[in-house]
Amino acid sequence: MTLRPVSEEDLPLFFEHQRDPDALRMAAFSSRERDAFLTHWRTKVLRPENVTRTILVDGVVAGYVGSWSQDAQRLIAYWVGREHWGQGLATRALAAFLALEPIRPLHAWVAQHNAASIRVLEKCGFRPVAQAQQEPEDGIAEVLMRLGPS
Repeated sequence: MTLRPVSEEDLPLFFEHQRDPDALRMAAFSSRERDAFLTHWRTKVLRPENVTRTILVDGVVAGYVGSWSQDAQRLIAYWVGREHWGQGLATRALAAFLALEPIRPLHAWVAQHNAASIRVLEKCGFRPVAQAQQEPEDGIAEVLMRLGPS
C-alpha cells in the first residue's frame, strides 16, 4: 500500500466508489451526481490547504484519505472501495496518512452504526469525544472521534 497525491485520473474511480449502495449505507453518506462530485473535488477537496492522498494497492487506485479545516477543527475522512474491504487497508492507509498530516488534534465524524470505521480510527489512536444527538434530523447518529490533545 502506498499513498500519492491525487490526480485528475483518480476522480472517476472515486466517483464510482461513492455510488456503491453498501458503502453509502456504512458511511451514512449521500452520493453526488457526477458533475457535482467532480466540481466538489476540484473546488473544495483539492485545495492547497488540504492534504489529500490516493491510496494505491499494487499500483491500483483503492481509495483516498484526506484532511481539511472546518468549523475550527481539522477533520479527516477516508474511503476505500468495497473490493478492498476486510484487508486492513483503511487502517494502514490512515496510519500512513497520519505521518503526513502534522496538525493535531484531528477529528473524524463517523456513523455510530459503522463499527468497522470506528475500529479503524481506534487502531490509529482516535478516541470518541462526542456523540451527535440520539434523534438527529436525518436519523443517523454520529460519533466524533479525536486524535491528539483537546
